[in-house]
Amino acid sequence: MRALVMGATGAPGGAVARALLARGHRVRAFSARPGDPTAARLIELGVEIVQGSADEPRSIARAAAGVDAVFAMGSPLEGGLAAAEAELRLGLAAAEAARAAGGAHLVYTSVASADRGTGVPHFEGKATVERYITALGVPCTILAPVCLMESLLAPAALLGLRRGVYAAPLPAGCPLQQIAADDVGRFAALVLERRGDFLGRRIELASDELTGAEAVSVLSRVAGREIRYAEVPLAEVRARSEDLTAMLRWLTRVGHGVDLGALHAAYPEVGWRRFEDWAREHLAGALTRAVA
Repeated sequence: MRALVMGATGAPGGAVARALLARGHRVRAFSARPGDPTAARLIELGVEIVQGSADEPRSIARAAAGVDAVFAMGSPLEGGLAAAEAELRLGLAAAEAARAAGGAHLVYTSVASADRGTGVPHFEGKATVERYITALGVPCTILAPVCLMESLLAPAALLGLRRGVYAAPLPAGCPLQQIAADDVGRFAALVLERRGDFLGRRIELASDELTGAEAVSVLSRVAGREIRYAEVPLAEVRARSEDLTAMLRWLTRVGHGVDLGALHAAYPEVGWRRFEDWAREHLAGALTRAVA
């Protein structure tokens, strides 16, 4: 299979590219600058780089020529009107790429609970894109993951953990469903390989669920020292983003409702990662280097 992965430089897109390559498939990706370090790393993995952008119709047609499948990831979770417009453009570009390839299978990654009328602005924007893609009639599957575990790899989060603090704007006892990017990648590869089983479906994805208190217990074991939980006041978040504030309120009151047991039992081949396994792989080295 030859697949076009849009957003291969991001964590989920990169995980999809790696999963497909590991299964012997061919992967193509966009890059405005094929010589930059990110593109060079993709080339080393075996990805075919096509110069261009998802905003350029001609480069979309060029990248999609001859592919069997297209994977696209929605835009970041916040950013107001500009982000909503960018999300809509990406959805259009992904659908056009699938059309240009002559009916390629489009796998579009949205967000869990976007179809539940949450009132969270960026969830509602993603729901609009889902409806738009579905209405176009291209062969598609919608994947809807919960929060990425990789958010803890952001520089500010890592610095806090090295100082012995896991700071988050949720109560310590609030359950939070999370997913590892590699699980998104493996599930997307499975969907692309088994097109007939997944066409027309919307599937919500999650790897694990734990509270902030449970998360610091795990992180303390991984670090070999105490990591404490610090709840960030919602007022601090509100000053930066009303969108993010709305999501946090919804997560505290309602939260995602992925049936982890049923999902994992139905697709055991994904090898779903527990938070502790993910943390030992991605955070152990950083957590053992404490800073003042």
